[in-house]
Amino acid sequence: MSTLNTTALLADANTHRLVLQATLVPVTGDLFQPAGFPDIGHVIYDAPRPDGSKEKVCVVDSAASMANHLEAVSLASKETLELHPDLDGIPFVQCVTGEKGEDGKLTKSELVVSTLSEGHRLASSYFLDDKSKVVEGDKVSEKNFGAVLREAFGIRDLGKKTHPLPGDWWNVFRTIFRYDPNSLVHGILFPAMGIKLSRVLTAHHEAFGADRVGLSGVKFDKLGKTTSGQPIFSVDKETAREIRATFVIDLSLIRSFGRDVTKKEQGAPKTFLGLTDDQKCFLLELALWKIGQLLSSPYKFRSGCDLKCSKLVQVSGKSNDDLAPEKLGAGLKDLLATKGDSLWQEKNEKGESTAIQKDKRITKVYWPSEELFKAGKDDNKDTENGDGDSGDDSAD
Repeated sequence: MSTLNTTALLADANTHRLVLQATLVPVTGDLFQPAGFPDIGHVIYDAPRPDGSKEKVCVVDSAASMANHLEAVSLASKETLELHPDLDGIPFVQCVTGEKGEDGKLTKSELVVSTLSEGHRLASSYFLDDKSKVVEGDKVSEKNFGAVLREAFGIRDLGKKTHPLPGDWWNVFRTIFRYDPNSLVHGILFPAMGIKLSRVLTAHHEAFGADRVGLSGVKFDKLGKTTSGQPIFSVDKETAREIRATFVIDLSLIRSFGRDVTKKEQGAPKTFLGLTDDQKCFLLELALWKIGQLLSSPYKFRSGCDLKCSKLVQVSGKSNDDLAPEKLGAGLKDLLATKGDSLWQEKNEKGESTAIQKDKRITKVYWPSEELFKAGKDDNKDTENGDGDSGDDSAD
């Protein structure tokens, strides 16, 4: 099994992308259940082949769905939003609510979402809305987090015409990395600030030589308490010659996040615009770690789609080496342990760069609970006798 040298990959300017291909197989049998859509079902299309023939290809998971899967591995528990132990020390932003006193001090704090669980990541309304206030220490400040980001980006507020000037992009890259490097890996869009960054990591999941298999199921209502009775329904699954997940890492995009402008004089200190070499290496290690976590864990995102990785290879460039999923991103923990202080820095009042301590890398923004939690409207109004019966005979 070969390993990937992330430093060498980024240093080779002629290597524009890293492509990894995983072969997956059903844990039992031949059938699997792809993602389905209302009124469409599974997506199957005819793909042209070099010999002029066509092959049935089924979309097992879309690129957007694969991005969701890859983001979810950052959490040890999706229900409690705990961070995976391997990522201890990375920055991200949490949205919290709770009770606060007249002095702004939080007496009770509850986690709502984080940039690792929200689909729009750092650009989510949970973090950019005017109601989101930065928590400093144990007090809710009057600072709006969106305004904090804009100031750090160095962008003039021009209303609907707000956008970064060419020299502002280095601040944009640094700021996003400082608050949530995960947003650089999966891409981000700030429409109001004219900022759009593509995904560093893109994944596709298809089945080749696919064939639809029609099955059926039945629902039993032994007590007769539902309106459906005992319906028989259809269920579609698939078989395939091969199931593949392909992961593409845009190395050129990672390189574009920073530039070494160190003077050529001997002994001159390292100077960078945007991200440093270590920071770019961290992004690549993080992307590889996510792929490894996804393929090393049970791949069961639907009850009828229980898959396992049987082979992983690098297909970009001249290499076609086998890789071990559990070894991808092996340098991530070492980077966090040895260079964590140098990866995340901010300027003090004197303009000097100082390391952000580990316990201060998680940023919290506060929302009043009354703004977050509002009771939904009940369309089924109670009758005058208060027995909850809607009066609809069809409900019997």
